[in-house]
Amino acid sequence: MTRTHHLGPVLAAAAGIATFAVMDALMKGASMVLGVFTALMWRNLLGSVLTLAAWWAAERIKGQRIVWPARAMLLVHALRAGLVCAMASLFFWGLVRTPMAVGMALSFIAPLIALYLSALFLGEPITRRALWASLIALLGVGVVAAGRLSDGVADSLDSRLGLGAILTSAVLYAGNLVLQRHQAQRAAPLEIAFFQGLFIALIMLPLSPWLAVLPGQGAFGWSAGALVAGAGVLASVSLALLGWGWARAEAHRLLPVEYSAFIWSALMGYLWFHEALSLWTLGGVALIVAGVWVGTAQRGQVTEQDGLPGELTS
Repeated sequence: MTRTHHLGPVLAAAAGIATFAVMDALMKGASMVLGVFTALMWRNLLGSVLTLAAWWAAERIKGQRIVWPARAMLLVHALRAGLVCAMASLFFWGLVRTPMAVGMALSFIAPLIALYLSALFLGEPITRRALWASLIALLGVGVVAAGRLSDGVADSLDSRLGLGAILTSAVLYAGNLVLQRHQAQRAAPLEIAFFQGLFIALIMLPLSPWLAVLPGQGAFGWSAGALVAGAGVLASVSLALLGWGWARAEAHRLLPVEYSAFIWSALMGYLWFHEALSLWTLGGVALIVAGVWVGTAQRGQVTEQDGLPGELTS
């Protein structure tokens, strides 16, 4: 694959990450008004309708019809949707209680966790490099958390639970990363976006009579509706961009692009929610990114000393 061929997927992934960061800001605003459950359910309902229409139009332009995926692929779509549903619920619940830059910084440990999940489910070895990377990244998480505790904001139980929710979401996001490339290599971007929105909505709908707010009720007016609608559009666009990029480039080329989310999240947090960016957060994210870089950077020839005792390295 040439350098030019590499540029397209990287740019698509970068655009997808930027779009997702703006969507996060819209979802934070909507969740603060409507609650996480309502904002997430309506976002995915709208997103599934939009992506189905786009998928149908794309196939018609090619002179084809939508081909329903096989049962095995539907199970992959459903599995990832369930993972994303839990991940997103925890992340947005925590984000309401945490500055966007802090939440994004903590979520950066996901690629490292993905290394361990790959070892568990795919049989890939865990090297000393991965262990050192984990220690560096965990130190970064400690720095971010210490900053939150030192500024007095995290003294409340609610704020500490928010930090815990985002860290738990990062673990689930790591599982999402493992599934993402497998899914992207077997399904079209619009198919992925449609089924993710559809299955998440189907997971949430049974609880909607008790937890959801209907449009026109309570605080669900035009302004809140615009936030949800904007988030639905941006989520669909982002999923399509990321699906296209991940289908055309290796994970080690695209994982570093995840770091650009911090810049967008910090900017959105400052512009929309007047959230200051502390030196603790900057220092912590630098350590986390360094740890992930050490753990995921492509290596040349591996020596026997590189691996853990009794394990093979690749």
